[in-house]
Amino acid sequence: MPDTRFYRLSIPKISGGILALSFVLFLSSCDKNRVFEENKEIPNYIWDVKDVKSFEVTVTDTVTPNNFYINIRQADSYVYSNLYLFIKTTFPNGKFSHDTLECTLANLDGRWLGKGLGDIWDNQIPFKKAKKFPLRGKYTFQIEQGMRLSKLPQIMDVGIRIEKAK
Repeated sequence: MPDTRFYRLSIPKISGGILALSFVLFLSSCDKNRVFEENKEIPNYIWDVKDVKSFEVTVTDTVTPNNFYINIRQADSYVYSNLYLFIKTTFPNGKFSHDTLECTLANLDGRWLGKGLGDIWDNQIPFKKAKKFPLRGKYTFQIEQGMRLSKLPQIMDVGIRIEKAK
């Protein structure tokens, strides 16, 4: 009679954190156009108008044109179809510029744009196209919500992505 017992293979357990980090590193290594990307969580998914998110980018390449995007993650229960942002860019020489950006998050039918998974939606909103950094050094991007509510609910994360223009 054949042996019908099952044997467990002894495989070392890998913690979820190490596995997740490995996956992120794998994905980031495939993204050769990315110059910079960082996202910051909004505490309790309520974006206070005083909560300005700041991103620092060190620039060495002033020749290659770049595309700039604003990353927005919102809950399915977000009640607006758009999001206004105020963006302040501080240059290495101390000068700065101000921009207002309307992020369209839903189409006219009310369907969410971007990529959704369950009740979470990710959008990458074009901010500037094919722009070269004029100076080498540290740039600071400050993003604040510009909606009429001082405490804007259901915004989960905000970030910035800079990638080489194709």
